[in-house]
Amino acid sequence: MKSNKILKNHTLIIDELERSIKFYHWNSILSFLPKGSYLVGGYIRDIILGRVTEEVDVDIVVPLNAIEIGKKISDNIESKFIILDKKREVVRIILNHISIDITNQISSTIEGDLMTRDFSINSIAFLFDKKCLFDPLNGLKDLENSLLRTYSEINLLNDPLRILRCFRFVSELNFKIDQELINFIKQNKGKLFLVSKERINYEIHKIVNGVNALEAVILVKEFNIIGSDNSYKDSFFLDLQKINYAELNQNEQEKFLPLFFITQILDEVSLETFKFSKAEIEKTKLLRKWHFLLKKKNIAQFNELDRFALHQELEMFLPSFIFYLPKNLRLDWLKRWRDKDDKLFHPSNIVDGNVIKKNLKIKDGPILGELLNYLSKELAYKRLNNFDEAIYKAKQWIEQNAPKCD
Repeated sequence: MKSNKILKNHTLIIDELERSIKFYHWNSILSFLPKGSYLVGGYIRDIILGRVTEEVDVDIVVPLNAIEIGKKISDNIESKFIILDKKREVVRIILNHISIDITNQISSTIEGDLMTRDFSINSIAFLFDKKCLFDPLNGLKDLENSLLRTYSEINLLNDPLRILRCFRFVSELNFKIDQELINFIKQNKGKLFLVSKERINYEIHKIVNGVNALEAVILVKEFNIIGSDNSYKDSFFLDLQKINYAELNQNEQEKFLPLFFITQILDEVSLETFKFSKAEIEKTKLLRKWHFLLKKKNIAQFNELDRFALHQELEMFLPSFIFYLPKNLRLDWLKRWRDKDDKLFHPSNIVDGNVIKKNLKIKDGPILGELLNYLSKELAYKRLNNFDEAIYKAKQWIEQNAPKCD
């Protein structure tokens, strides 16, 4: 999220960093850091942007012996200690909501190290010894201009996930992507498939949950970042720029738009490829199912069973489906869905299976399930009002539908 109080003055930035260090009681950490250590990355970036996050991620670079230093710090503050990369000496310390990564400096100079980082906005260092900022790649200026730029394209190829991370910064920070970087992304997007599926999954979730997710998702589709050139010819994919998202309230946008965006950049096969959850894949299948039924039959032509089945299957995430409906229906459907007492949009029952079994002497099985579904449908269409009516209708239904024995 782009903040109105972006810090531009070095002194103000340093003061805010030191206040933050005191707030998190870093004294026990700093005392173990050797001369030449420095803070770098997203923590400084977010301090400058005035961006407050629940999870605090800290990156510290030390001249040598990152594993040994990290272990001493972890033992001292009684935190979890993880070796992320033994060969390169990268460790992580986790204490409550704070995650601290410590790594060895890989270049002979701090400037050389910063030149290997992904983007200029993440290449600003705070030198602990001198209590000063070091910004050889003009990251501060790029932060002020909301511009995403890299010093070297090789840095992105060293970890192709950084290609996808560009769109995460568009989504989370409302940044623009430098034109040279855009050209590079278009030419090298195929390298992204060298990255583990789990890491791609993580970045996609970050993209679709950002405050500026729409713009990021539009770019992902425009550049075909995670699909082939034919990916979005499927009629399931909508023109995202023509949708009025304000039809959803703020809470609904935060809760249901991420699923909608995921289904707009990935099909079912891609969701499985990138290790999305069974729940996300199943929801996508249902969204597709009902969208294609709507393509074949006008919603006004749906019979009672069709409508009831739709609301049963989509009840928990109907706002993710709303943009597939004709525009003239959306607000009315949302209004009814928001009413938790609307029995069509929120199918329920007056009686449960145990009550039916007790009163009508039937056993578990398909017949019981069909009966409960019938009673729920009758309630949805206001043909059922109380317990006695439910039992009466249940008896009638059993007489008509239960298997007859000769």
